[in-house]
Amino acid sequence: MLFEHMALNVNDVRTVAAWYVAQLGLQVVRSRPDAPYTHFLADDTGRVFLELYSNPINPVPDYRLQHPLRLHLAFAVTDARAERTRLEQAGATLAVEEPQPDGSLLIMMRDPWGVPVQLCQRTKPLLKLG
Repeated sequence: MLFEHMALNVNDVRTVAAWYVAQLGLQVVRSRPDAPYTHFLADDTGRVFLELYSNPINPVPDYRLQHPLRLHLAFAVTDARAERTRLEQAGATLAVEEPQPDGSLLIMMRDPWGVPVQLCQRTKPLLKLG
């Protein structure tokens, strides 16, 4: 079994997807021009992991009101503080910066729509970075 994707219901898929492409380096690998405007996003490996859509069957959660530990998108980075600064300039906000006992640094942010995005600068990476 392979993990295919997780999905988020958002108000303006095209705007959110464009921000994720520009700011998080994701790529749209499939999209729908009609409702619910589904977009499948992949990371640098080319593996799809995130689906964004606007489906009125269920209300879009107010991500800002949810604790980031309930749901967050985590990205492996080599310089979390530099990425934090860059993302803040693009409209993201800081939730918490957490240095870890092993020297790793985890920075939890929120995208402009309140979805938690975590920057993971690990001393022992979980993933091989490009």
